[in-house]
Amino acid sequence: MTETGLRQILGSLRRHPDVEAANLQAWDATDSLLLDAAADLLTPETTVAVIGDNYGALTLGLLAGAAGPAPAEVRVHQDLVTGERALRNNAAALGVSEGFAQLPLGTELLSGADLVLLQLPKTLAELEEISDAVARHAPANAVLLAGGRVKHMSLGMNGVLGKYFGSVQPQLARQKSRLLIASGPVRPEGDPPYPVTEHNAELDLDISAHGAVFAGTRLDIGTRFLLTFLPEIPAGARAVDLGCGTGILAAMYARRHPETEVLATDRSAAAVASARATARANGLSASIRAIQDDAMSTLDAGSADVILLNPPFHLGSSVHAGAGLKLFEASGRVLAPGGQLWTVFNRHLHHLPALERLVGPTTVRGRNPKFIVTTSVRRAAG
Repeated sequence: MTETGLRQILGSLRRHPDVEAANLQAWDATDSLLLDAAADLLTPETTVAVIGDNYGALTLGLLAGAAGPAPAEVRVHQDLVTGERALRNNAAALGVSEGFAQLPLGTELLSGADLVLLQLPKTLAELEEISDAVARHAPANAVLLAGGRVKHMSLGMNGVLGKYFGSVQPQLARQKSRLLIASGPVRPEGDPPYPVTEHNAELDLDISAHGAVFAGTRLDIGTRFLLTFLPEIPAGARAVDLGCGTGILAAMYARRHPETEVLATDRSAAAVASARATARANGLSASIRAIQDDAMSTLDAGSADVILLNPPFHLGSSVHAGAGLKLFEASGRVLAPGGQLWTVFNRHLHHLPALERLVGPTTVRGRNPKFIVTTSVRRAAG
């Protein structure tokens, strides 16, 4: 495929159902760099595993022959359900109905994979979990092409890869992206390094975390501030920990209100697995159900009495308010009339008008030097 053809494919990609804006695009220069490097290693018999394909640029580029001959098989793992759905949407728009399989990180994804393409994750913990999985499940001749934006890369990434591969070769940067080529996977002994579980003495809670989860096993300071209002948060038939991360809010609420059905939901598969493990570690599995979803899209309107939310203010590496606004709008749909949304957010974010508009009357419950906690009450229908 010509460079023009690749640009046409990449330029047609959308982020939907993730937040879309003029300054947010569905691919970057790292995708092009990874596809170019893969061209030297691909044959029609190659099995490729793709990890971290944000919106489908790598998977669809491979299938379109942008990296040389189309491989025999493409398997892809995306942690975010928004990425999974965007890949399917983009494939349909390009007329691609088959040729790739979306799989969890593990044996089915990596067994027999000759080549692994990786968009480098934000944290070393996530990179370690991925590296362990590749070294544990991929064949001995597997090659890992790991790429990222130079400004987000660190020497620590070389060190993590060096624990799991016999050779790690940094490449020259191009268009502010760089590749690390790892080969000779070193088969790990013992159990995988994640999830990890640590006891938080402040909460008297065991917190479990996979590598991709924000804050790991630590108690995020926004969540800590919201938890100081837990005695004021009412019971209900159903409560939702929206954007649950490791499930700390779900666990603390379920412990206080054992009669409530508590739903922990996040768009990240790693977060959902972590929340489920946190519930299990604290004997709360019967009270908490963890599901992967995009902004409660699978929940019925008016089906929750309480929603707890510590919204992100980043989309990937970009600061953007769109993620929070999407969750506020979803909360307005899912809350029953009179239901309450309890939100904690950074003081510099002007969320109060949006909460009033998308959910209902909003009261500031508390402030500290960094955060604001609010309660928004869903308006009655009519």
